[in-house]
Amino acid sequence: MISQVVAGAALALGLLNGCSASTSPAAPAVALAPAPRVTGDRQIVHVLNRLTYGPRPGDLERVRTMGVSAWIDRQLRPQTIDDSATERALAELTTLRMPIAEALREFPRPDPKLQAQVASGEMSRQEMLERYPLEKRPARIATELQAAKAVRAVTSERQLEEIMVDLWFNHFNVFAGKGDVRWYVSAYEREAIRPYAMGRFPDLVRATAHHPAMLFYLDNWLSARPDFIVPAGPNRGRRAGLNENYARELMELHTLGVDGGYTQRDVTEVARAFTGWTIDRPQTDGRFVFRPGMHDTGEKIVLGRRIPAGGGRDDGERVIEILTRHPATARFIATKLARRFVADTPPPALVTKVADTYTSTDGDIPAMLRTIFESPEFYSADAYGAKIKKPFEFVASAVRALGGTTDAQGGMALARASAEIGEPLYQAQPPTGYADRGEVWVNAGALLARMNFALGLASGRYPHVSVEIPALVAGAEPSAPAAVLNRLLTAIVADQAGPETRAVLAAQLGEPQITRMSPDDRGPANTDVAKLAALVIGSPEFQRR
Repeated sequence: MISQVVAGAALALGLLNGCSASTSPAAPAVALAPAPRVTGDRQIVHVLNRLTYGPRPGDLERVRTMGVSAWIDRQLRPQTIDDSATERALAELTTLRMPIAEALREFPRPDPKLQAQVASGEMSRQEMLERYPLEKRPARIATELQAAKAVRAVTSERQLEEIMVDLWFNHFNVFAGKGDVRWYVSAYEREAIRPYAMGRFPDLVRATAHHPAMLFYLDNWLSARPDFIVPAGPNRGRRAGLNENYARELMELHTLGVDGGYTQRDVTEVARAFTGWTIDRPQTDGRFVFRPGMHDTGEKIVLGRRIPAGGGRDDGERVIEILTRHPATARFIATKLARRFVADTPPPALVTKVADTYTSTDGDIPAMLRTIFESPEFYSADAYGAKIKKPFEFVASAVRALGGTTDAQGGMALARASAEIGEPLYQAQPPTGYADRGEVWVNAGALLARMNFALGLASGRYPHVSVEIPALVAGAEPSAPAAVLNRLLTAIVADQAGPETRAVLAAQLGEPQITRMSPDDRGPANTDVAKLAALVIGSPEFQRR
């Protein structure tokens, strides 16, 4: 546990400069003068903080040499970036490549007879666990996916693509702990999110709509015309009915937005269009199938658009086309992207520009991102440091800032750290996923948890995670804590710490824990670089991006 002195400093730093107030004001409708822009190295730091999981040692110099525009253009074309080293690091995570059917075979459900024996007391829980070892449980699928996410965030050269995979997974969230999603979740990210994260938004909607993970999570696989009778299986003879869960979230969260102009009647009509979109043998094959017998073939009216009677699977496809081409969807997605990359309250003028790009390019994601990255709003002084890192962003950025590396086992440790700070990966239960607004993540307990992680990381307490702190302070005299601090501020926050932060940190330099001296020691100081680095990571300048 972090010491009382360091904890006090952590809270002072975390709450400094309004870290608990995360939103930045919206841009005025009419600008009276050009807004101040960040330039030079501050601009590079800003770009690295927004388009990556945080700068690594040497990144600022690399972008300075290449040029900001050229570096951004490369990130917008991830297929041109060699990322084979990261893929090699993930090779041991075998579930990442498993088709759903194979995952269902490799990680079988517990034998109901054994469960009954445990329930009756004939078998102890420990005996049950020995019959059903950890490496054969479906929880391993999510655990390996979490590890892969951490490894990619820390090591991948395709940083913008990883940011977008995270954004879209939360946008089209499924909860890895719900029923059969345990077996489907890795395939969902691999098949429905990652291939389209830097493609076209309508393709993302279509891929998620067809995927068994989404069909199961939002119950559409059970949705049928009102008079449908289940013909076989354990529920044979039972009357099924319409389920509106997916239809509602498709409009409210995936496309139009809560104020997108649809009605409850539209929800029902969309649900009717998706009847029969289900899962073939969910516990053995787990693949999408359209069952005509479950489908409501009647006429449907969606947002005033008529879908004629007699249709089948194409009814759902037509709904996706209607929704993804709607102006409300263009604005909703533009707002989401501007919120992620600019400010919690996005500038309205920028949202309009990005929405126009969505419309003119049929939802091309790199084109919308380019509109943001070339906008004055993105480079405005108000946008600089206006976003607070989510827990996972904080964990990954801290490892990167300290020159860290990790393997698959270390990725599991970092995923656990993210969970301890408040963001267990792939475990958001509501369909909204994890929020991208600062107020959700900032409180005294969370800030202290972040500080504890920073101290553990800097002290080398996370297995299979290596950091290179000595390289960050090379040349600084260990007996001069102020010199060590200056070197750390340059390396970790690009020398962007404000006077208040510097004052709080400087006040810690006389503490025995930092100088490794007892109160009556008279010898030279021997700076505890790890504790000092942890305090810099706890600063508001590092907590923000």
